[in-house]
Amino acid sequence: MSEALRIGFIGAGANTRAKHLPGFQAIPGVRLVAVHNRTKASGEAVAKEFGIARVCATWREIIAATDIDAICIGTWPNLHARVSTAALQAGKHVLTEARMARNLAEAEAMLAEAQSHPQLVAQIVPAPMSLPFDQTITEMLHCGVIGAVREVCVTCTSGVYADLAAPMTWRQDLASSGKNTLFLGIYYEMVQRWLKREPKSLVAEGVVFTPSRKAADGSTQMVGIPESLDVLATYEGGTRLVAHFSGVEVGPARNEIRLNGSKGGLRLDLAAGALWHTALGQAEKAVEIPAEKRGGWRVEADFVESIREKKPVRLTDFATGLKYMRFTEAVWESWNNGGARVPL
Repeated sequence: MSEALRIGFIGAGANTRAKHLPGFQAIPGVRLVAVHNRTKASGEAVAKEFGIARVCATWREIIAATDIDAICIGTWPNLHARVSTAALQAGKHVLTEARMARNLAEAEAMLAEAQSHPQLVAQIVPAPMSLPFDQTITEMLHCGVIGAVREVCVTCTSGVYADLAAPMTWRQDLASSGKNTLFLGIYYEMVQRWLKREPKSLVAEGVVFTPSRKAADGSTQMVGIPESLDVLATYEGGTRLVAHFSGVEVGPARNEIRLNGSKGGLRLDLAAGALWHTALGQAEKAVEIPAEKRGGWRVEADFVESIREKKPVRLTDFATGLKYMRFTEAVWESWNNGGARVPL
């Protein structure tokens, strides 16, 4: 690899333009070499905005380029597995947008390819919402502040699908998004960071209220992904994960995670960006987190450090991504089998 780290971009959607491109631009010795986007015009616009020298007609041109060391994948999940495996086979480091893949089989193929190239960095963009709180929550759980964890209650709702006339989005399209449902994978990833264990089984029920919607091209397409979803998972020792996700909430959205224990509870209000603690029998109090314990967005910097300094990927490696894809797959299986209990 040359002294400069040379990066090619496949897909330049909203998060890539908001986070990845300026994030990499700010790191000394990193060069933005080439970009491929869904249309030539959008690729040229991105190249002009961020000073990228070359616009490629296909993503395979990016993979084959000899002047590129690493790939940043900002596409929908439908291309994550194909592009990641091709990039690794070409000897290039990979940073891919979340969700990891469309389904468990694709995620397993990605992990297997990454494991066959241990000298290359393979990283997934982590769930970002809990980053300022992860260290504090993990420490409080480890120290027994709330005692034995009895329940993890996840609530994430919005009204994005409440309007029957709202157009179809890629998140509702099986071909584009796969089995990723609402924000299930992102929230499960956050819970994983704290509990550091997986459930032994789960049951799930979901509903598609509007079975067809108008797509961007004017055609009518079938909606194959639930617009409302409930999951009940059970861990060894009796801990329960109770989750409700909805895109049909009418009224204010809800966005929080609660951990209820034998000695107290924690409430992470993701909408307000605040963590609260309640000791058993006492009033709820805000948890003050010192600046040195508040994590933040370091995706691009972490990726570059892992490449240059050979540091292990912490947030998020392909093995961790496989765990939330395994959970996502089990939820899908339970939903498609009438709420049957599915082992993990």
